[in-house]
Amino acid sequence: MQKTFTSKTVAVLMCGMVATAGFAASHAGGENKSVEARHHQMQMIAYHTGILGGIAKGEMEYDSAMVDAAASNIASLAAMERATLWIEGTEQGAAADSRAKPEIWSDAEGFAAAFEDLETAASAVVGAGDTAAVGAGMGDIGGACKACHEKYRGPEN
Repeated sequence: MQKTFTSKTVAVLMCGMVATAGFAASHAGGENKSVEARHHQMQMIAYHTGILGGIAKGEMEYDSAMVDAAASNIASLAAMERATLWIEGTEQGAAADSRAKPEIWSDAEGFAAAFEDLETAASAVVGAGDTAAVGAGMGDIGGACKACHEKYRGPEN
Protein backbone atom coordinates (compact mmCIF):
# COMPACT_ATOMS: atom_id res chain seq x y z
CA MET A 1 0.00 0.00 0.00
CA GLN A 2 2.80 2.41 0.82
CA LYS A 3 4.46 1.82 -2.56
CA THR A 4 1.28 2.99 -4.36
CA PHE A 5 1.01 6.05 -2.11
CA THR A 6 4.67 6.87 -2.73
CA SER A 7 4.24 6.45 -6.50
CA LYS A 8 1.20 8.72 -6.52
CA THR A 9 3.02 11.29 -4.39
CA VAL A 10 6.01 11.25 -6.72
CA ALA A 11 3.73 11.59 -9.74
CA VAL A 12 1.93 14.58 -8.21
CA LEU A 13 5.23 16.23 -7.28
CA MET A 14 6.62 15.64 -10.77
CA CYS A 15 3.52 17.18 -12.37
CA GLY A 16 3.86 20.17 -10.08
CA MET A 17 7.51 20.60 -10.97
CA VAL A 18 6.80 20.38 -14.70
CA ALA A 19 3.95 22.91 -14.41
CA THR A 20 6.10 25.30 -12.38
CA ALA A 21 8.98 25.00 -14.81
CA GLY A 22 6.62 25.60 -17.73
CA PHE A 23 5.17 28.70 -16.08
CA ALA A 24 8.63 30.06 -15.28
CA ALA A 25 9.87 29.37 -18.80
CA SER A 26 6.88 31.16 -20.29
CA HIS A 27 7.78 34.30 -18.35
CA ALA A 28 11.53 34.29 -18.95
CA GLY A 29 13.66 35.57 -21.77
CA GLY A 30 12.64 37.85 -24.61
CA GLU A 31 9.30 36.20 -25.36
CA ASN A 32 6.52 36.40 -22.82
CA LYS A 33 3.67 33.96 -23.27
CA SER A 34 1.13 36.21 -21.53
CA VAL A 35 1.91 39.04 -23.97
CA GLU A 36 1.62 36.60 -26.87
CA ALA A 37 -1.67 35.24 -25.52
CA ARG A 38 -3.23 38.68 -25.13
CA HIS A 39 -2.12 39.56 -28.67
CA HIS A 40 -4.09 36.52 -29.79
CA GLN A 41 -7.05 37.67 -27.70
CA MET A 42 -6.96 41.06 -29.44
CA GLN A 43 -6.59 39.40 -32.87
CA MET A 44 -9.68 37.31 -32.19
CA ILE A 45 -11.64 40.39 -31.12
CA ALA A 46 -10.50 42.16 -34.30
CA TYR A 47 -11.42 39.16 -36.45
CA HIS A 48 -14.96 38.99 -35.11
CA THR A 49 -15.33 42.77 -35.21
CA GLY A 50 -14.32 42.57 -38.86
CA ILE A 51 -17.15 40.13 -39.54
CA LEU A 52 -19.67 42.47 -37.94
CA GLY A 53 -18.15 45.44 -39.75
CA GLY A 54 -18.35 43.64 -43.07
CA ILE A 55 -22.02 42.92 -42.47
CA ALA A 56 -22.71 46.47 -41.31
CA LYS A 57 -21.06 47.90 -44.45
CA GLY A 58 -22.89 45.51 -46.76
CA GLU A 59 -19.64 43.81 -47.77
CA MET A 60 -20.97 40.55 -46.37
CA GLU A 61 -24.51 39.27 -46.57
CA TYR A 62 -26.54 39.67 -43.39
CA ASP A 63 -26.77 36.34 -41.59
CA SER A 64 -28.33 36.36 -38.13
CA ALA A 65 -26.42 33.25 -37.02
CA MET A 66 -23.12 34.81 -38.10
CA VAL A 67 -23.97 38.09 -36.35
CA ASP A 68 -24.89 36.29 -33.14
CA ALA A 69 -21.77 34.11 -33.25
CA ALA A 70 -19.39 37.00 -33.90
CA ALA A 71 -20.97 39.24 -31.26
CA SER A 72 -21.09 36.42 -28.70
CA ASN A 73 -17.45 35.60 -29.35
CA ILE A 74 -16.42 39.23 -28.83
CA ALA A 75 -18.39 39.32 -25.58
CA SER A 76 -16.77 36.08 -24.42
CA LEU A 77 -13.29 37.31 -25.30
CA ALA A 78 -13.91 40.55 -23.43
CA ALA A 79 -15.12 38.58 -20.41
CA MET A 80 -11.97 36.44 -20.20
CA GLU A 81 -10.28 36.44 -16.82
CA ARG A 82 -7.47 38.97 -17.16
CA ALA A 83 -5.24 37.64 -14.36
CA THR A 84 -3.45 35.18 -16.66
CA LEU A 85 -3.04 37.59 -19.56
CA TRP A 86 -2.38 41.02 -18.07
CA ILE A 87 0.42 40.19 -15.65
CA GLU A 88 2.07 43.09 -13.88
CA GLY A 89 5.60 43.56 -15.17
CA THR A 90 4.61 42.91 -18.79
CA GLU A 91 4.07 46.54 -19.71
CA GLN A 92 5.63 48.30 -22.65
CA GLY A 93 9.38 48.53 -22.14
CA ALA A 94 9.46 45.63 -19.68
CA ALA A 95 8.28 42.87 -22.01
CA ALA A 96 9.09 42.43 -25.67
CA ASP A 97 6.29 43.36 -28.08
CA SER A 98 4.09 44.76 -25.32
CA ARG A 99 2.17 47.99 -25.82
CA ALA A 100 0.43 47.77 -22.45
CA LYS A 101 0.62 50.99 -20.47
CA PRO A 102 1.33 50.87 -16.72
CA GLU A 103 -2.15 52.37 -16.21
CA ILE A 104 -3.54 48.87 -16.77
CA TRP A 105 -2.29 48.01 -13.29
CA SER A 106 -2.45 51.40 -11.59
CA ASP A 107 -6.07 51.81 -12.76
CA ALA A 108 -7.15 48.17 -12.64
CA GLU A 109 -10.80 49.08 -12.02
CA GLY A 110 -10.88 51.35 -15.05
CA PHE A 111 -9.20 48.69 -17.18
CA ALA A 112 -11.73 46.09 -16.06
CA ALA A 113 -14.55 48.53 -16.81
CA ALA A 114 -13.19 49.02 -20.34
CA PHE A 115 -13.49 45.29 -21.01
CA GLU A 116 -16.95 45.29 -19.45
CA ASP A 117 -17.96 48.10 -21.83
CA LEU A 118 -16.84 45.98 -24.78
CA GLU A 119 -18.65 42.93 -23.43
CA THR A 120 -21.85 44.97 -22.99
CA ALA A 121 -21.59 46.51 -26.46
CA ALA A 122 -21.00 43.14 -28.12
CA SER A 123 -23.78 41.44 -26.17
CA ALA A 124 -26.19 44.14 -27.36
CA VAL A 125 -25.53 43.14 -30.99
CA VAL A 126 -26.65 39.56 -30.37
CA GLY A 127 -30.09 39.35 -31.92
CA ALA A 128 -29.57 42.36 -34.22
CA GLY A 129 -32.35 41.96 -36.75
CA ASP A 130 -30.75 43.55 -39.80
CA THR A 131 -27.71 45.27 -41.26
CA ALA A 132 -28.71 48.66 -39.82
CA ALA A 133 -28.94 47.21 -36.30
CA VAL A 134 -25.50 45.64 -36.69
CA GLY A 135 -24.13 48.99 -37.84
CA ALA A 136 -25.65 50.77 -34.86
CA GLY A 137 -24.09 48.23 -32.51
CA MET A 138 -20.74 48.57 -34.23
CA GLY A 139 -20.60 52.19 -33.11
CA ASP A 140 -20.64 51.07 -29.48
CA ILE A 141 -18.16 48.24 -30.07
CA GLY A 142 -15.77 50.56 -31.89
CA GLY A 143 -16.18 53.20 -29.21
CA ALA A 144 -15.34 50.70 -26.47
CA CYS A 145 -12.23 49.55 -28.35
CA LYS A 146 -11.09 53.11 -29.06
CA ALA A 147 -11.58 54.29 -25.47
CA CYS A 148 -9.56 51.37 -24.10
CA HIS A 149 -6.76 51.74 -26.64
CA GLU A 150 -6.44 55.46 -26.03
CA LYS A 151 -6.07 55.02 -22.28
CA TYR A 152 -4.28 51.68 -21.92
CA ARG A 153 -2.31 50.99 -25.13
CA GLY A 154 1.05 52.59 -25.79
CA PRO A 155 2.45 53.65 -29.17
CA GLU A 156 3.90 51.14 -31.59
CA ASN A 157 7.47 50.19 -30.74
